[in-house]
Amino acid sequence: MAEAFTYTGYNCIENYLNSVSEEAFAGFQRKLIPGEEKILGVRTPKLRALAKKLAGGSWRRYIAEAEDRSMEETMLQGFVIAYAEMELPERLGFVASFVPKIKSWAVCDTFCPTLKSFGKNRKAVFTFLKPYFKSKEEFSVRFAVITLMDYFICDEYIDRVFNLLDSVRHSGYYVKMAVAWAVSMCFVKFPEKTYAYFGSNALDDFTYNKALQKITESYRVSGEDKAKIRSMKRPRASSGSKA
Repeated sequence: MAEAFTYTGYNCIENYLNSVSEEAFAGFQRKLIPGEEKILGVRTPKLRALAKKLAGGSWRRYIAEAEDRSMEETMLQGFVIAYAEMELPERLGFVASFVPKIKSWAVCDTFCPTLKSFGKNRKAVFTFLKPYFKSKEEFSVRFAVITLMDYFICDEYIDRVFNLLDSVRHSGYYVKMAVAWAVSMCFVKFPEKTYAYFGSNALDDFTYNKALQKITESYRVSGEDKAKIRSMKRPRASSGSKA
């Protein structure tokens, strides 16, 4: 159906999303994704297919008219911003307008890896990201951390990645989990540097231990490393209040 989709106004978006929604799937998602007021139950591949169709057409009109009455409507906007052809400054402007709309890990964690052009423009994107690490908004910080994880764990940026992760002071659960995930991915790609980071870091106990846990759960980490990582665990600590 998405292949034949033509944007004629925002009502057609609502009608389409409702036509492909699944109540059983929505119920399943509601249990996994706190923070969203309305979930329709539209599967991500269908949203991506629709977004690609919109991105090839009147996408600026769509973005100008888009609404956020459901998680899927917001997610669709993010995909269109990522897929549409535009120069980096314009894309960064759309991203900056979109980030405050992120209210859940699901929207954040599908949006960030879709911004493939970020990997080709690391210098400008890195500068763009840095203020978000100091944000008071939980999902603005998570956006920055996940984007850092997706595009900057590389030789050129790994030391700066550790510095930024160490600078995060937000107490939100989804920030802590994002930092832990990012540190675990640093270990997968740069184990020796990450061991050194574990020896001197500013991570709170919960985030530190979650990073260790995620490393031990990775199939890309050797048994020997997993055993060593387990021995580095700090005494059990509370995560604080969960958003």
